[in-house]
Amino acid sequence: MQPESSPMDRTKSQELAWLRTITGELSTRTITRLDDTLPWYGNMPPSRRSAIGLVAQTGISSFIQWYEDPTSTPWIASDVFSAAPRELLRSISLQETLQLIRVVVSVVEDRVAPKSEALREAVLHYSRDVAFAAADVYARAAEARGLWDARLEALVVDSILTGESDDELPSRIAALGWHGDGEAAVLVGTAERFVDVDQLRRSARHAGADVLIGLQGTRLVLVLGRLDAPQPDATAGSGAVGSGAGGAPAPLSFLEIAQRLADGFSDGPLVLGPTVDNLVDASRSARAALAGVAVARSWRHAPRPVPADDLLPERALAGDGLARRTLIEQIYEPLAAHSGELLETLWCYLDNGRSLEATARELFVHPNTVRYRLKKVSDVIGWNATGAREALILQSALIAGSIAQHGRRPPSSKRDANR
Repeated sequence: MQPESSPMDRTKSQELAWLRTITGELSTRTITRLDDTLPWYGNMPPSRRSAIGLVAQTGISSFIQWYEDPTSTPWIASDVFSAAPRELLRSISLQETLQLIRVVVSVVEDRVAPKSEALREAVLHYSRDVAFAAADVYARAAEARGLWDARLEALVVDSILTGESDDELPSRIAALGWHGDGEAAVLVGTAERFVDVDQLRRSARHAGADVLIGLQGTRLVLVLGRLDAPQPDATAGSGAVGSGAGGAPAPLSFLEIAQRLADGFSDGPLVLGPTVDNLVDASRSARAALAGVAVARSWRHAPRPVPADDLLPERALAGDGLARRTLIEQIYEPLAAHSGELLETLWCYLDNGRSLEATARELFVHPNTVRYRLKKVSDVIGWNATGAREALILQSALIAGSIAQHGRRPPSSKRDANR
């Protein structure tokens, strides 16, 4: 003889049977309510709407199972999202998922509240568990994405450092959500093993730059790119000091950005590679920065950070072919192409210990003529021969350029006339 069920058990059994009969009705009402109240749902492609509808239907069915056995909460709530395809997590946000849950709960509550107060309380209780399950699903997805992004970022930085980029590098950069626009540069220094990467990212963004970070032992590499420039404000004045077009703040140079990030590095050389046109070409900036780090200590009073091109003499002496080419292409060849007179004046000026009078005597010209030619040299190549450091760079360029021309120094007509 079976024990007689209590009135409470009979009532719950009747409620469960009733819930099973209205499952289809609840699903239909939910889809209609989603279409009426959530604009993002109506704008989705049919396949995504179908997947969301499946999630809602699974949630209703899982509620019935949970109401029958509340001890199944841990796996029933999580099972609601297992029916959704993986790409659905990438197409709707956590906020949109909570909106979805709110609509489903509202539909079910409106339908069951007149039937039973106990059912209404059960719906509210279950919705809380489903909301926590949704948060857990998105937290796990975010953690997995964070680990994947970290590995991909390390791969991209390593490709830039080694110069072994391939056709997939642009797509990998895009997958990282790179917001840099146009030019890029590489900053290399040393850092503690547990560097605050998040703080570096925040500092870079405050300086108007996006950044890729690579920590290889104690070597810290930052690949910098300017963020998309803000649209000019048509109502802003155009005469503000330090402003760009339309009154927008002028973007910082990469050297200024590097100065703001210097505190994130440990003591030691900090070298900024030259600016390149885009991130794909950043390997050239990285090679220069790495070569600069290797020789930066040989310049006693080197600034920090120091541009790699300010270390061209040291890099060239250390055998850096890129430094030699830079010296020749940016200094020697432009001067030779512009005027042999400028090249010879610079040779004489440096050979005579940067003495205007001695240079003028050797060239049989007035000292003011030497001054004019040196200013012209500065206009052509951007370096000023009257400074000690820049004079070293220029003399290194002249030596490298003459060696590249089979060791022949360009003759001077006046010099030849007096021999």
